[in-house]
Amino acid sequence: MTDFTYDLGADGVAIITWDVPGKSMNVMSMEGFAALDGFIDQALADPAVKGVIITSGKKDFAGGMDLNVIAKMREGGPEAIFAGVMQMHAVLRKIERAGMDPKTLKGAKPIVSVLPGTALGIGLELPLSTHRIFAANNPKAKIGLPEIMVGIFPGGGGTTRLVRKMGAMMAAPFLLEGKLSDPMKAKAAGIVDEVSDDPMAAARAWVLAAKDADLVKPWDAKGYKMPGGAPYHPAGFMTFVGASAMVHGKTMGVYPAAKALLSAVYEGALVPFDQALKIEARWFTNLLLNPSSSAMIRSLFINKEALEKGANRPKVADQTVKKVGILGAGMMGAGIAYVSAKAGIEVVLIDSTIEAAERGKSYSTGLMDKAISRKKTTEEAKEALLAKITATTDYAALAGCDLIVEAVFEDPKVKAGVTAQAEAVIPEDAIFATNTSTLPISMLAKASKRPEQFIGIHFFSPVDKMLLVEIIKGEQTGPVAVAKALDFVRQIRKTPIVVNDARFFYANRCIIPYINEGIRMLAEGVSPTLIENAAKLVGMPLGPLQLVDETSIDLGVKIAKATKAAMGDAYPDEAVDEVIFWMADQGRLGRKNKAGFYTYDEAGKRGGFWDGLAPKYPEAAEQPDLAEVQHRLLMAQVLEAVRAFEQGVLEDIREGDVGAILGWGFAPWSGGPFSWLDILGAPRAVEICDELTTRFGARFETPALLRDLAATGETFYGRYGSGQAAKAA
Repeated sequence: MTDFTYDLGADGVAIITWDVPGKSMNVMSMEGFAALDGFIDQALADPAVKGVIITSGKKDFAGGMDLNVIAKMREGGPEAIFAGVMQMHAVLRKIERAGMDPKTLKGAKPIVSVLPGTALGIGLELPLSTHRIFAANNPKAKIGLPEIMVGIFPGGGGTTRLVRKMGAMMAAPFLLEGKLSDPMKAKAAGIVDEVSDDPMAAARAWVLAAKDADLVKPWDAKGYKMPGGAPYHPAGFMTFVGASAMVHGKTMGVYPAAKALLSAVYEGALVPFDQALKIEARWFTNLLLNPSSSAMIRSLFINKEALEKGANRPKVADQTVKKVGILGAGMMGAGIAYVSAKAGIEVVLIDSTIEAAERGKSYSTGLMDKAISRKKTTEEAKEALLAKITATTDYAALAGCDLIVEAVFEDPKVKAGVTAQAEAVIPEDAIFATNTSTLPISMLAKASKRPEQFIGIHFFSPVDKMLLVEIIKGEQTGPVAVAKALDFVRQIRKTPIVVNDARFFYANRCIIPYINEGIRMLAEGVSPTLIENAAKLVGMPLGPLQLVDETSIDLGVKIAKATKAAMGDAYPDEAVDEVIFWMADQGRLGRKNKAGFYTYDEAGKRGGFWDGLAPKYPEAAEQPDLAEVQHRLLMAQVLEAVRAFEQGVLEDIREGDVGAILGWGFAPWSGGPFSWLDILGAPRAVEICDELTTRFGARFETPALLRDLAATGETFYGRYGSGQAAKAA
């Protein structure tokens, strides 16, 4: 079976149907392109064919290019990449020209596309090469070019065609931000041409009535001018100068895809269309050879998808959740209730008072009302979702729940109490999950009669927005509990990582040192502006001081006190405590009380640094260079990631990279901590660590595993990229 099939109707309209066997959504491969090319040749050569409709045999048109193919293309080097991309361009250009005479621009056969649903990436680039795009009136469909989100840009002609179709300014949100639109909005933007309830009928009628002039793309017609102006047109000049500044401001210069895209657009706008396609292909080739691009593709697509499909799931029976009981209707519990109900799971939401339970349910009401106001959902969908949530104080309502998620206050005694209450009424085979960010799972499991069915599930706040869920195995957690947690996370459409029980698990183990290093530098006299901007210039979404403001300074105080009590004389962060304890004593708790390291106005909008910082922690006359600050901030995180892997807390570096990007926004351009170390090279990483250790202490000591990789010349992905655990190696 091939990815495309061909059928010629009695009316002379040939239907080329894209339907990749064994896939829920079409993805393009080089074999698929070859099959499509063959059918286009067949249609153009057959006198009986009056025109062609390209459509899908599935409910959606296509999800894009198979990024595994792109990853493999990279192995052939620049010549192979460029040749492969130009081969794709040739097929799409053949569709666009459709056999027309190059001089008279006549004699072409109409070729159109019909999109029954979602069309992404090459799934839109292919339609853009056709003479007209017809989309079904399907509000759930997403149409766009999201490649920038995984570290590349549209390299199948989409960049060049969209800019020539819409102009650089109008195309910018779709290219530089990966903006997706439903069909009606895509039509309003000028991406698709028609939206109808029967797009096949509309397409067929258009094909049979099309004239020569309808088949000439604007950029192939004489006298074409780019909408909004080319780079040296007065209006276009302002667009391109502004775009360059905007891209650098948003990316801080660390995302190569945005720069390559802008270069392809700018240079392509100066030359004829076919030359512009070559420029696009060259920049795409350049990008694929950039280690940042390949690392982002690997982490944000290949590895993320593997984890979501259960790469590390125990081999036990399906554990799909039918009814979930949530203990605690605060911010976390309310968020978990919402995502569960949205996934179609029956929810019992319990709190100590009915007012608190109903308030937790109302969180879902608020989110659905906001979605309705933005025309993202309907009143009927809202009512259906709310009907899934039962707010109550009665633990007897948990009868029949196959999963319990406890999300009460971070106090072992409170958690132990609700564990006992729930276990008294839930089925014997139910799995009990505790949502905690710091408390050891094995300790909490002591309150359970069934420790093998007890597991940790660490959600990130806000639950409805954050993509990562950290699953923590206690000492006695069994495989069914792990599978249940993984299947639940899959149901609520989030990405899971599975780690073993240890202080702060994985995510917080890496985040806290990042925050602490920023605070240490402040106390040393490093300019807070330098600290924050150094972090952003290396790709961190928030500087450490802003991050602690967001998470709250008093939470930092509580964590510090608990950690010191547990570690005793081995506690290493006295210098950090001096700062955060003083801040808390000043009543500066962060954004939540509009007073932290930063100032905030009455609406909660962040201003500059609090003027009380400078007198207490004056800036040193001599400031460190940017690279030193960045190395301290990055190494504080990645060394903990390596230690977690070395100690068996983290069992798979793929989870370490994906978890870091989705959990706390670790420099996405790098592909994650382990990918960043591979880009840097283990020998160079060891040099940096040794220097930092000499100057700043034992927290920067090189882990034995990293030193071993440096000695052997290996990389993390070279040795462990298939999911091998460090302890088993």
